[in-house]
Amino acid sequence: MKIKQHTIKKSVTLSGVGLHTGVQANMTFLPAKPGHGIKFQRIDLEGQPTVDADVDNVVDLSRGTTIEQSGARVNTVEHTLAALVGLEIDNVLIQLDGPETPIMDGSSKQFVEILNEAGMEEQNALRDFFELQDGIFYRDSARDVEIGALPLDDYRVTVMIDYNSPVLGSQHAYLNDISMFEKEIASCRTFCFLHELEMLHKNNLIKGGDLNNAIVVVDRIVEDHELDSIAKLFNKPKVEVKKEGILNNVELRYKNEPARHKLLDVIGDLALAGRPIKAQILAARPGHAANVAFAKKLKRAMEKSSKHNLPKYNPNLPPVLDINQIINILPHRYPFLLIDKIIHLDDESVSGVKNVTANENFFQGHFPGNPVMPGVLQVEAMTQIGGILVLNTVPDPENYWTYFLAIENFRFRKMVLPGDTMVIKCDLLGPIKRGIAKMAGRAYVGNTLVCEGTMMASIVRKDS
Repeated sequence: MKIKQHTIKKSVTLSGVGLHTGVQANMTFLPAKPGHGIKFQRIDLEGQPTVDADVDNVVDLSRGTTIEQSGARVNTVEHTLAALVGLEIDNVLIQLDGPETPIMDGSSKQFVEILNEAGMEEQNALRDFFELQDGIFYRDSARDVEIGALPLDDYRVTVMIDYNSPVLGSQHAYLNDISMFEKEIASCRTFCFLHELEMLHKNNLIKGGDLNNAIVVVDRIVEDHELDSIAKLFNKPKVEVKKEGILNNVELRYKNEPARHKLLDVIGDLALAGRPIKAQILAARPGHAANVAFAKKLKRAMEKSSKHNLPKYNPNLPPVLDINQIINILPHRYPFLLIDKIIHLDDESVSGVKNVTANENFFQGHFPGNPVMPGVLQVEAMTQIGGILVLNTVPDPENYWTYFLAIENFRFRKMVLPGDTMVIKCDLLGPIKRGIAKMAGRAYVGNTLVCEGTMMASIVRKDS
């Protein structure tokens, strides 16, 4: 799995009809900044409102997943989201001039192709993985649906479907590595049973349905007059049932294509939880309603784990900025450069690391027999990390100075000793105005808060 966040290099557009609304729409994918996430924008509506790809915005699950926010609705988002997850794209703005994403051929294939055409761009921020500590489970006894997530240092998905159908039978599909999504899952198309077509049509759905964008499973004997009725419904001169029980359609791309498509749907719907997941997902007879219900459980677990908003530091991962890159941004040098690496950086927050050792020069005179890191230097380390955040707002940080204007409400909660690793997080408290930023800072050793306070800083061009 990719460690850093990714967006696309350029904007790309595709067009097509919506499966359920039947409305033609143009969909444009645009690059976005780190931490932006996935957002849809209805450019055909007044004010061009955006809709976050968030499970709490789901408003309808009629044969697809529909989200709505600020009066804007986007239908059938799951295939688009699956393509983004499968390519490990974290940040993108998707503009639509209609109410529904194009169905294309009923899979994620065309979305993957257009995104590959745009190209991937690595960003200067680590991905915010949700790593399970314990299993999370969902069950709908009425529908005989079960979905579970088990701790795993990877993302794997296994799906089983069983419709008690002589054509489909019981099918399994699995994805052992997200890098295989494009080759093994993306091209698998949506499907329904013949007996569902009339019901879907009566319920004002599948207005954009066509025998070329879905697999129609025929699991009973069909009379000629029924086939004639279906041909009229889809404006076809004639339809027939092939020997394997698939209505007048192209050949299956895989023997278990329906199960693989259900796996695609699971990946797309779980993207609405909002963060990349490290887990083994096991799903038996899943559908959009169950997927979304499970995504809500995942999001609640994410919120609980982030309740204290502790910065996470994994020394096995490469930093966002190493010491050499930090030196290129900050003017500080030994012995007053008090940070070692930056592990997270976006438009609103930064996290960095200070390794405290007995070799620090200040320990020679600060309680030599009982070394404690001076509180003023803890503040200085925090201000330097905050300086990285402020300088990240200009394209040429090497041409700016950072001056701190105020330090307020600082509290020291626990002594910092040689051998400790301080992980420091700074968050902007509001937009930067006229080059002045206000930040809240917190420093931790392990899960223990050691100091906290607020700071105000100004950035000034060196040649001003």
